[in-house]
Amino acid sequence: MYLAMNRFTVPIENAEAFEDLWLKRDSHLKEMEGFVEFHMLKGAEVDGQILYASHTVWASEEAFRGWTKSDAFRNSHKGAKTTEKLFVGTPVFEGFSAIQKIS
Repeated sequence: MYLAMNRFTVPIENAEAFEDLWLKRDSHLKEMEGFVEFHMLKGAEVDGQILYASHTVWASEEAFRGWTKSDAFRNSHKGAKTTEKLFVGTPVFEGFSAIQKIS
């Protein structure tokens, strides 16, 4: 299992637009081999900003890398440059391979 996360720091005044963008977008994730699940996480407000994290679970790192090279990835991220004004800085990517799972 591989977890891919992007963290976004969003000024409180942009939170509604940022959430709307994510909730209405067509991610194309379900089309991808190895895709398991997606979560958009919202943290607490601190100093007028909210930390969000997109959290995607993949069967393997190879499946995730295949997603990043696919037409589905390009289609789901088209127009991303126009949304940069909603968050501070750039998204922070973190990738993790699972070493233990307890169900």
